Formats: sequence, structure tokens, C-alpha cells
Amino acid sequence: MEELVSFLEKFGAWGLFIHSFIDAIIFPIPAFFTQVSLSMVNPQSALWLATVGFIACLLGTPFGYWIGKSLGHALLYKLLKKEWIDSATALFQKNGETAILFGAFTPIPFKVFTILSGCLDFPLWRLIVYAALGRSVKFYVVGLLFYVYGRAAENMVHNVSMYVFAGAVPLAAIYLLIRRAIRNKRAAAAKPDAEAGEAAPTNGDPAVPAAKPKISAFDPPKDRGHTFTD
Repeated sequence: MEELVSFLEKFGAWGLFIHSFIDAIIFPIPAFFTQVSLSMVNPQSALWLATVGFIACLLGTPFGYWIGKSLGHALLYKLLKKEWIDSATALFQKNGETAILFGAFTPIPFKVFTILSGCLDFPLWRLIVYAALGRSVKFYVVGLLFYVYGRAAENMVHNVSMYVFAGAVPLAAIYLLIRRAIRNKRAAAAKPDAEAGEAAPTNGDPAVPAAKPKISAFDPPKDRGHTFTD
């Protein structure tokens, strides 16, 4: 595998594109290593390399998803380590869809989340949205460090996941709290309307008798077979 990574590095940005694409599907070595190696060679192109890796990752995400959706858990355990799958599943059970966002910053390979999302029938569009948020941060933080600090950033980027994760977790927690509060507020507002709708009688309901029309003394008499003449 390391020989393949070294081979891809010879093709520059295109090698990173291929690596990042297959990284989102099944490749066991993260594209992070190719990004760092190429950014070391030319730090001025670090942001461009981050863009290439990010786009390729998003393009590869649906393929990993379809693998999981089509082949299920049986293939998942054959292709990936059990501890990766168990950790990702625990994140899904604890944090729901936000687990994908967390997964972008954890040591768990991101392909585990793309394939597992397909296995669990998670909506593809949500997977792509959360992948875009999480992966963009990771790619561009590395790219920005190399662009600003040059080759000196090599000693910084190895802890980038830890730093980004430490900053992202509080933000994600705040987002979850706000979303839960909004949902609870909408549910509370919809409950009185639903109860009022159930209590209101409807003439279309056979269990509720229709109201009889009131006859006024000023209403004209109905024709009951009599003929009126002047």
C-alpha cells in the first residue's frame, strides 16, 4: 500500500485526486499523507492541493455509500477492521447523523462512515452535506498551515485532527442543542392545533349528526304540490 501511495505522489495533484477519491470508498491509507507530502514539496500550492483532495473526496463519497447500501454489513466486516466499524456504529447510535461530522476528525477512516451510512439507509444528500463540512475543514486546515508556515508546518499537521476535533466538538454540541430546542418548540406549537382539530365536529363525520337547518317564519313556503293562482 505504501508503494502505491509513493507511486501516486509522482503524479502530483492528479495523484492526490485519485488517492482522495478511493480513500472515500475503500482505500485503507488516508489521503492526508499524500496531501502532506505534496504540500512539503511546494507549500505555495498547498491550498490548491487541499481543493483537489476535497473535491475528490466528495465525488468518491456516493460510491462508498452505494457499496454499503448494495452489499450491506457482510462486506463491511470483510473489508474494514471490526474496531473501526464498532466505533463508528457507536458514534451513530449516540450522535445520529452528526456522527458523520465527528467522523471527519476522528482517527476512524472516513470510508467507514460512507459505507456504514449506506448500510443504515442514511439519506445520501445528508451524508454529502456533512462530509462537505467535515472534510473541507480537515483538508483546508492542512493546506492553510503549509501555505502560511511552509515546510515548518510538517510538525504541526500531525496533530491537526486533534486540534480541529477539540474545536469542532463544542460547535457541534451547540448545533445539536439549538436543533433540539427548535424541534421541541415546533412540536409544542403543533400539539394544540392537532388537539383542536380532533375536538372540532365535522359534518362529514358519520358519528357526528349534521345540524338541522332552522326554519324562519319569514322563509317562503316550499312547494308541496299546491298550485297558487292569482
